[in-house]
Amino acid sequence: MERLTSARIGATFNFYRDGRGAGTRRERLLAYLRAFSDAPLLLVGEAAGHRGARVSGIPFTSERQLTGHGPAEATATIVRRVLAELGLEDEALCWNVVPTHPHLPGRPATNRRPTRSEVEDAALFLRELASGRRSLPSEGSPTPSSATRTFAIRATAARRNSGVGC
Repeated sequence: MERLTSARIGATFNFYRDGRGAGTRRERLLAYLRAFSDAPLLLVGEAAGHRGARVSGIPFTSERQLTGHGPAEATATIVRRVLAELGLEDEALCWNVVPTHPHLPGRPATNRRPTRSEVEDAALFLRELASGRRSLPSEGSPTPSSATRTFAIRATAARRNSGVGC
């Protein structure tokens, strides 16, 4: 947690270190990582979004899902619903290639794709979490072949089913 808190990943916003509620986000992430430390699957997304992890501190989770208040986030809602429908909600640790929030300059309530440099700067966190797990890139994350090249991990693509998927 200390490495993530002190990390500077390109021009992304590190909401575990900065901003109101950073301490709460750190506590939530630490509890989440402990609870899913033995999860056999790793679901990998691209980066934290401004309505999801940037607010809640937990990948693919909105504040509304945690507390019933605050912003909802569409991807978080879909991913958590699909994991529950598949009976995998207790089997998958969710993470983002870039665990901090990339946004447009001067516009923190936006999302942008992380740069190659930001992906490379964040790689150590993904490598550590991927060790010993089956990794499932989510829609919009790097393809299995690029994830394998970038992170030297084995990845299995999760395909959309009936227009809804992760």
